[in-house]
Amino acid sequence: MKLRIVVDPDLCIGAASCVTIAPETFQMNVENKAEVLDHGVADCGPSYERTIEATEEEKETIILGAQSCPTLAITIYDEAGTQLYPAI
Repeated sequence: MKLRIVVDPDLCIGAASCVTIAPETFQMNVENKAEVLDHGVADCGPSYERTIEATEEEKETIILGAQSCPTLAITIYDEAGTQLYPAI
């Protein structure tokens, strides 16, 4: 399945809880803001927004990482564009 993950750098305070929970998906940049990594694509640098392929297990971990963000800086959408987190 495909997930679109968006990090709002204006909301991110660098708590890094997303990185602790889902280090294969998130990393902190030099500005101490979370960025999204692309699973399995070599030489593809991090970005504040990315669509990735994820298994059901990876999806659950990514959502847990987003839920750990104290400022709700991470939004996750499914393939159809439906917002999975935060729930609306």
